[in-house]
Amino acid sequence: MIKKIQNWFETQAFGVCEWWGNKLGISITKIRIYFIYLSFFTIGSPIIIYFIMAFILEHKKYFKPWRIKRRSVWDL
Repeated sequence: MIKKIQNWFETQAFGVCEWWGNKLGISITKIRIYFIYLSFFTIGSPIIIYFIMAFILEHKKYFKPWRIKRRSVWDL
């Protein structure tokens, strides 16, 4: 039962911890453990931050600045 829940969270969760782990080069398991500890110590406030980051990751194409075509020096 616990293994099913763990597998579901690892495959269906938003992937915020995985994204941070890949970006920073840290083990994903360590990030998840730190997140759980931090959630206990701060009475759940990181959960709100996690959902905000998950929303941004799901919709990151809308948060990227518009790409401006850069001209070279020779296009003057």
